[in-house]
Amino acid sequence: MSGTRSLGRRFGWLWAAYGVSAFGTSLSFGAFPLIAVVVLHAGPAAVSALAAAGLAVGAVVAAPLGPWVEFRRKRPVMVAMDLVRFAALLSVPTAYALGALTFVQLLTVSVVVSAADITFGAASGAFLKHLLPAEDLLVANGRFEATNWTSIVVGPPLGGAAIGVFGPVTTLVADAVSYLLSALGLRAMGGGEPLPGKPAAAAKGSLLEGWRYILTSPALRPLFFNTVLVNTLIMVPVPLLTVLMLGPLGFAPWQYGLAFAAPCLGGLLGSRIARPLVDRYGRHRVLIVSGVLRVCWPLGLAFVGPGTAGLVLVMVIELGVITSCGVFNPVFATYRLDMTPTDRVTRTLSAWSITGKLTTAALTALWGLLAGPIGTRTAIALAGLLLLATPVLLPWRPAAAKDEPQDALPSSAGSAGAVGSP
Repeated sequence: MSGTRSLGRRFGWLWAAYGVSAFGTSLSFGAFPLIAVVVLHAGPAAVSALAAAGLAVGAVVAAPLGPWVEFRRKRPVMVAMDLVRFAALLSVPTAYALGALTFVQLLTVSVVVSAADITFGAASGAFLKHLLPAEDLLVANGRFEATNWTSIVVGPPLGGAAIGVFGPVTTLVADAVSYLLSALGLRAMGGGEPLPGKPAAAAKGSLLEGWRYILTSPALRPLFFNTVLVNTLIMVPVPLLTVLMLGPLGFAPWQYGLAFAAPCLGGLLGSRIARPLVDRYGRHRVLIVSGVLRVCWPLGLAFVGPGTAGLVLVMVIELGVITSCGVFNPVFATYRLDMTPTDRVTRTLSAWSITGKLTTAALTALWGLLAGPIGTRTAIALAGLLLLATPVLLPWRPAAAKDEPQDALPSSAGSAGAVGSP
């Protein structure tokens, strides 16, 4: 079967590196807002500001890195970003142990990690397109997606238990170490990665080239607006829900972790069935149906109450969202790579990610401010209502052949042998 066939030793190391960092990140799920609430006694506005400022400033810091990375070897960049995240995250438990942890440090680390996330993601997307032929990209993205959701099933409950036993910064130590192990895994891939050639005049340019390509592409433009808005409106209520569940509703950290971990079994299922669904119904239909289904659930979070019933409600809602996303995400990620020319992948992914993070930052800050006058639950409900309008931005018509980049198929399939030896 396509979902179980080997994609090669080098992909195996890449997958292992992704897996260990994903599990580390899942262990520390919600660690920053939790530390802000439990250790620094921050309120809803401060927690929202922490999330918003970290994303926004991190995106600005990462902006000049996209064009710089485009024409450089991707694997060393990925290793460097792992090491940066390792050092930044480890500074938090160190400061906590010394009694010197401050809100400013949390904010600074959030900025550094956000910038490194954007840069790593853009480099890894370009690296994957070179590493594998086009027909294997959906299989690879499905495996990454399955690994991500599996890690979230296991990580948050273990992280919540670890916090209860060992203290609030324990999971950040694990997350930091996971990035170090990821860097070692990327180094273990071996071989040499050819330096990309000097950019031609048409390919040369700043990060604006990434936005220009997205906005002029009939295939990518609707998905760009849809995914940015959907991801943002799913994320903006999270700090408010954290405060609501850990504060007035009285949930313990392990319950908070469980509420978001158990439903991730749906993401594992979704990522496993994405390829069979595409084979049976076609990529475009699967993209549209899963894209609509993922926005139908979050409105229910406004009605979460205390106790077992409230916990079950959160889990059911998250199960619906995550199962739909588990199907949508690998199909979308593969489609985006296929529709992006090889010499613009890094800048396109950087521009996409930066836009998403800046939008999320702005709306997260806005929602934190709105929660004061209109109430936390009303602010959560507003995000859910707006999500219901986003399907109009999906690409309801399949992309025409003329909309595909000229090098889409040749570069994806033909470059695997040349650039796939890192």
